[in-house]
Amino acid sequence: MKSQKFPKSSELFGAICGGLLISLSAIPQTLAQQSTPKVNPCPKIFYEEPHNSQVVVPQGCPPNALTQRLAAQGLLPVPATPSQSQSQVPAEPGVSSPVPAPGDQGQQPIPEGGSTNQPPQTPIATIALNNGKVNIRFVNDTVANITYQVIGDTAPRSLQGKSDVILQSLKAPITVTFQREDGGQLLVTPQPSSEPGSLEVRFNEATDAAQGRSAMRIERNGSVFLN
Repeated sequence: MKSQKFPKSSELFGAICGGLLISLSAIPQTLAQQSTPKVNPCPKIFYEEPHNSQVVVPQGCPPNALTQRLAAQGLLPVPATPSQSQSQVPAEPGVSSPVPAPGDQGQQPIPEGGSTNQPPQTPIATIALNNGKVNIRFVNDTVANITYQVIGDTAPRSLQGKSDVILQSLKAPITVTFQREDGGQLLVTPQPSSEPGSLEVRFNEATDAAQGRSAMRIERNGSVFLN
């Protein structure tokens, strides 16, 4: 009888030990799962400077300032709407939400350089183009040499004092830059010539810096502007 009870006791002891080993092996895995924190894909640092202006947020996160600017320029896909991803950003006291209010979604950013309501510049002269082309005669009435260039058409050239030059068949729109080689200011006077499709531009010394000009623009409609 004693020899029959011993194997049963051994089997019972083995089953208990096996169960303990399985339970002990599962404890580290449970602790590891509980101790591993979830990674927030949209941390609030994305919306704080300098990251707000330097880092593009991941897809699915509310857009920060840089992401909105690049998306408006067509360099990024349209960012996610607030209803899709607002819940992913943790709300913290004292930190403003980067998600625009519903009434602001239709607003477009103001172009860099100023207001869109600036009045148009008044042309200094108007000429009748000849098949969209114009001849320009530069007359240098100063004693200083003048450097001029037709942007995208000619390299910088020098016009000596008390001399003139004619540029033919320039296709509008045209942008011309000019400056005195001695650093002085130029008084620029464009006026239509008696010949069709021709413009005469005279250079004189400007005594007031506010009168100085360094560029001329001729539009396709023949309008002439100075800057």
